Amino acid sequence: MGNYSAVTEFFLVGLSQYPELQLSLFMFCLIMYLIILLGNSLLIIINILDSHLHTSMYFFLGNLSFLDMCYTSSFIPPMLIIFRSERKSISFTGCALQMVVSLGLGCTECALLAVKAYDRYMAICNPLRYPIIINRILCVHMAAWSWIIGCVNSLVQTVLTMMLPFCGNNVIDHLTCELLAVLKLICSDIFINVLILTVGSIVLVIPLLLIFISYVFILSTILRANSTEGRKKAFSTCSAHLAVVILFYGSALFMYMKPKSKDTKVSDEIIGLSYGVVTPMLNPIIYSLRNKEVKEAVKKVMSRRLYSWKT
Repeated sequence: MGNYSAVTEFFLVGLSQYPELQLSLFMFCLIMYLIILLGNSLLIIINILDSHLHTSMYFFLGNLSFLDMCYTSSFIPPMLIIFRSERKSISFTGCALQMVVSLGLGCTECALLAVKAYDRYMAICNPLRYPIIINRILCVHMAAWSWIIGCVNSLVQTVLTMMLPFCGNNVIDHLTCELLAVLKLICSDIFINVLILTVGSIVLVIPLLLIFISYVFILSTILRANSTEGRKKAFSTCSAHLAVVILFYGSALFMYMKPKSKDTKVSDEIIGLSYGVVTPMLNPIIYSLRNKEVKEAVKKVMSRRLYSWKT
């Protein structure tokens, strides 16, 4: 059993059966990565420069933007290298680091989306108490605990996974060192694998449950509102967050809750790629297009900069 675990490197062979697509995938991921960095950096800068956006909602949005930049930076640059390399390998330590960082940031995003849903619940259902309860200190605490929970969970799952014996096979049928793909190489009691996946599923489901409960209360409050204008404003503040939740959890639940098989299908790899690349790219677009305050802040900051350049 000890000999099986003596793995020094892994080979990432996801989509390698299509060599003609390697250049196209490289260009696609590179362009998406640049858009992610540009879009999320712009949101963070706007949040900092415009004093009107110094609220809890935009504080959490800034956290999500920073998280998306870190999350994609944990795996897209190595993936770009692999697309253009003939030897598609990654060291054992590199694989573990990539897993703990990307998994930790993914879990943190689950928690932050739940925190953001709670923030919207308080703003819509308890507007008078909202500024008192959701103060700066509480926002920092909720954001900090989201990061801590995500990092601790990923550390536990990664350590449990990488300590298990491998079946003399170091070929990962995936584009990255993704948890489910690495677990397929493990040869030990299936109970450990089930335990690891259960922990991961709980981290996905509990925030989703909290989001669902928050939106049940939000929806009931909106429907009871007398003012049509008030309903529209409440819906507009929630629609962007709800769209991101559906996008994020739709692909995540497909990846982690579907029936498992030994062989990775091409469709699974495409879903995994869209989960890791397309979703973070769309987040700043959704938040900016569906939010009048962000659009106004962008116009204000841009006009201010143009005016200063002219003078």
